[in-house]
Amino acid sequence: MKPGLVLFDNDGVLVDSEPIANRALAGLLTELGVPTSYEDSLRDYLGGTMARVHTIVRERAGVTLPDDFDHVYHERVFAGFRAELRAVAGIADVLAALDLAGVPYCLASSGTHERIRLALTRTDLIGHFPDAVRFSSQDVAQGKPAPDLFLHAAATMGVDPARCVVIEDSPLGVEAARAAGMTVHGYAAMTPPERLADADSLFKDMADLPELLGIGTVSPGFPGRGI
Repeated sequence: MKPGLVLFDNDGVLVDSEPIANRALAGLLTELGVPTSYEDSLRDYLGGTMARVHTIVRERAGVTLPDDFDHVYHERVFAGFRAELRAVAGIADVLAALDLAGVPYCLASSGTHERIRLALTRTDLIGHFPDAVRFSSQDVAQGKPAPDLFLHAAATMGVDPARCVVIEDSPLGVEAARAAGMTVHGYAAMTPPERLADADSLFKDMADLPELLGIGTVSPGFPGRGI
């Protein structure tokens, strides 16, 4: 059965931003006296909000990050986006397939609206996601792993959570989708599959996603909405 709504995470699912963002985060934390490797950053912060970063660093290292931490971090991430960000391979074809099948979709990300907008613009995906279908953790009281963001997106789009399907690449996102009562497919191209074990299914290639969504398979190169 086709879903009533597909909710896409942004970082790591629509845009290949996780390497850029986690290099920046690990580097900045290390500079501030909290030694953090790239692998540490992926393990501890992938899919979470900036508030979660502050909480974990304070609880584990006893360090309160400076007031300008988020600003400096985003400056570095945005510079990386402008220099090297690309769309996830095959995602444009998935969005085209959803358009052709008449299945609505939206974006629900832990990132800020500014970060989402820049990432989509830089990767030419912005036409698929007008303002009305972009949802950020800034819109809710609690970000992932709480279900608030996904439930807010579904309510705004007018779709019962039971008819929603989430596409996620982080354990926090999978946990949030499960808590929201939604089906979730884990994208394990970069995330170790065992970290997404609570998802309803796992896939490593975007070419496999249309079949998981019940809309068949597509040939590459279909024009997408607004592209």
